[in-house]
Amino acid sequence: MTTAHELGLGLTGEHTALADSVRGFAARHLGADVLRAAVDADRESLPPFWGALGAQGLLGLHVPEEHGGAGAGLLELAVVLEALGRAAQPGPLLPTTLASALLVASTAKVRGDLLPGLADGSTTAAVGLAEPLTATAGPDGVTVTGSTTGVLGGAVADVLVLPARIDDGLRWVVLDRADLDVRERDSLDVIRRSALVATREPVPVPEDRVLRDLSAERVRSIAAVVLGAEAVGVASWCTTTAAEYAKVRVQFGRPIGQFQGVKHKCAAMGVELERARASVWDAARALDAGDDTADFAAAVAAVVAPDAAVRCGADCVQVLGGIGFTWEHDAHLYYRRALTLRGLLGGSAQWSAEVARHALGGDARRVRIDLPDGAEAIREAVRGELAAIAALDPDEQLVALGDGGWVQPHLPRPHGRGADPLEQVVISEELKHAGIPLPELLMGGWAVPPIVAFGTEEQKQRVVVPTLRGEVVWCQLFSEPGAGSDLASLTTRATRVEGGWKVNGQKIWTTVAQFSDWAMLIARTDPDAPKHEGITYFILDMSTPGITVRPLREATGSQLFNEVFLDDVFIPDNCVVGEPGQGWTVARATLSSERVALGRGNASYPTLADLLEFVDGRDLDATALNRVGEFACENHVLDLLGARTVLKQLSGVDVSTTSSVGKLLSMRFGQQIAEFCVAQLGIAGVVAVSGEPSDRWMDQVVACRAMTIYGGTTEVQLNVIGERMLGLPRDAA
Repeated sequence: MTTAHELGLGLTGEHTALADSVRGFAARHLGADVLRAAVDADRESLPPFWGALGAQGLLGLHVPEEHGGAGAGLLELAVVLEALGRAAQPGPLLPTTLASALLVASTAKVRGDLLPGLADGSTTAAVGLAEPLTATAGPDGVTVTGSTTGVLGGAVADVLVLPARIDDGLRWVVLDRADLDVRERDSLDVIRRSALVATREPVPVPEDRVLRDLSAERVRSIAAVVLGAEAVGVASWCTTTAAEYAKVRVQFGRPIGQFQGVKHKCAAMGVELERARASVWDAARALDAGDDTADFAAAVAAVVAPDAAVRCGADCVQVLGGIGFTWEHDAHLYYRRALTLRGLLGGSAQWSAEVARHALGGDARRVRIDLPDGAEAIREAVRGELAAIAALDPDEQLVALGDGGWVQPHLPRPHGRGADPLEQVVISEELKHAGIPLPELLMGGWAVPPIVAFGTEEQKQRVVVPTLRGEVVWCQLFSEPGAGSDLASLTTRATRVEGGWKVNGQKIWTTVAQFSDWAMLIARTDPDAPKHEGITYFILDMSTPGITVRPLREATGSQLFNEVFLDDVFIPDNCVVGEPGQGWTVARATLSSERVALGRGNASYPTLADLLEFVDGRDLDATALNRVGEFACENHVLDLLGARTVLKQLSGVDVSTTSSVGKLLSMRFGQQIAEFCVAQLGIAGVVAVSGEPSDRWMDQVVACRAMTIYGGTTEVQLNVIGERMLGLPRDAA
């Protein structure tokens, strides 16, 4: 059974079917005996399943049909490489498909000669990515001399695509094995080895074998996708292996996956996997589409995916413990593979500096969501209705938006539009296109769904309608001094009295309580019931006698949070949402809502744009430049995760864990930007200095500490990811 984190790079049904087919191929042909035979071999050779790879069409999936391939793209090849990367396949699959991908991207005449053989497996290839050969121009091409190392699969290659310095530029040339001295070298990857390649004497290369139309940047971009896709497969195997072991390995009387130290390590692996998968997916799409930003997307993938595989490889060994450090266990083979992939691409530092230069130069890649058939018909109808609203004055617009179901369109009519994920995306796009702002509901956005789902018609008219019009401010009375993230441990009591309930207790961390008209409140109404039972959900008029709101001064000096004291507060029966004792079920509807996850972040916290504005004109050393590149990568990954979440929703896939990954990464993103900027300011980061943005960043670095606390701490999110994505056992009671 495929688990949630194993769904793969592709998001379409065709991609899922392809990945399943390749996993089946691996199960049939890549058993432990094949892997261990490659480990124990004195020298590399073609694996026994090589012919089957060609017969299955996997070697030529991305090759045009006129050259013997299937006519798909790099994304489909990436899906295959991820699936086979989970099996740590031996043999020249990766270098052969990288070579054919470079030939597909070129217009050199040699592509017609070589692609059919590369597609059916009768020809094998290797690609060099390290130091170039030296080329001398001649009347019919170039002559090359020199050597290059780290040529993956060179010892079993029929043809080699190697870099050469030509006219002060870097280009790749296609050479035959017979013209070269190829020596297999001791390699970190003991399954698939690399070679030193040298010319015995000057080798003439005809012009039709010089890939002049492929820049060094584009070659590196294609390599980033091909090697990155396999890195995703490595990370996937490591994550699954660690999680499965943590479920069954018992220490101190319970599975080690129940200990948060292990659970959080496994969850962090799952996060790294999702980051890598998103970045490679996007880079492959960009190259297939010929986008101007394809090299930027590939550079992001080159930063994210190999590092993710290395981290997952190392942490897999750590979770496995002593067994993971034995030669007989496969964990070290995957760790070696991850390190090799990263090394072949040149390490992440140079790539992150490249991303930084793109970002500082104003390059950005807009994340596009390709909507399925039917979107345009919906768009036409939505655009027509919104045109009438756009013609109203602002106050009338708010009423029309609320009453028309546009504010939370996922809700059932009449308060929403009963919109499925596709219609929600279209509505969001068309509201933006029409320039119509939605009311800022704040906590009201959390209050409305449970009332619509469980409330009475009178409650909906009383509070839902004005909330959706932007007329009501809400707060949430859930957290207590002794029950923060563990909401079910609340002690606030509601006692039955004539006509309603008397409530006593204390709530804390209540945002905007001092300005709110209404509150969502959960209180214990049956103290003898189990922890998650005997809780009732109320809506509370904040003008009710007995409510005391005391603002809390935060570390920033501001007063957004509050503590709220409830002393014999009377709540009438018509303010109970759902049935008494069912409050936990209602509250869960508050904490999760079936809407499409569009957008991210909090405008009050630092963004990549803030960072780029800060560094503009500053003299950055190499370390700082790399850090800027890492921030640009993370910003792009966050956008990609949002897009993948939407696309999964459009396909009917559960997105709860993907959303948790995005939230976890967003939580720390603003924090890290603020800390970087303060560090770069030096003295001006801790003392106001004229001409420097000192005050802003001193405030931001303190304010951002809340990002990893509110709405579920980082640690709670890691628990959620570990338990829901990886199936790890819940914490012990």
